[in-house]
Amino acid sequence: MNLAIDNLIVYLLLGLVAILALWIMTLEWRLKKVFRGHKISNLESVIADLGKAVDDVLDKGKNDDRLFEDVYRRLKSTLQRCHTLRFNPFADQGGNQSFATAIMDEEGDGVVLSGIYSRDKVSVYAKPLQKFASTHELSNEEAQTIAEAKK
Repeated sequence: MNLAIDNLIVYLLLGLVAILALWIMTLEWRLKKVFRGHKISNLESVIADLGKAVDDVLDKGKNDDRLFEDVYRRLKSTLQRCHTLRFNPFADQGGNQSFATAIMDEEGDGVVLSGIYSRDKVSVYAKPLQKFASTHELSNEEAQTIAEAKK
């Protein structure tokens, strides 16, 4: 009977040793991921390297934020709102050969170009825009083009 108890204790201890060995191998594998090839005895330098890497990432994030702010600021002043309307100013002749084109940035600053076509000549007009309005009188077609570009 004593032999059976001794064998049971041996098997339990062997099982415990196997579990501990598996646990140690798992810890070793996790530590290799943390140390990334550095010597385990040099934990302080590994932590310092990780701190430097975090600082580098934070600095890059700040630089990226400044870059995005600059790009956004410049993007607001690019030409983004465009619309062209073709129309016939003279009901008795021709087709929709005349046009009004609005070209503006996000804030509504830009120009509205109009071309009036008749049999004798073509006249082109340009009117500056600020905040979707002009100091010059706008035709109905020009106003409609600005409203469409604003949408």
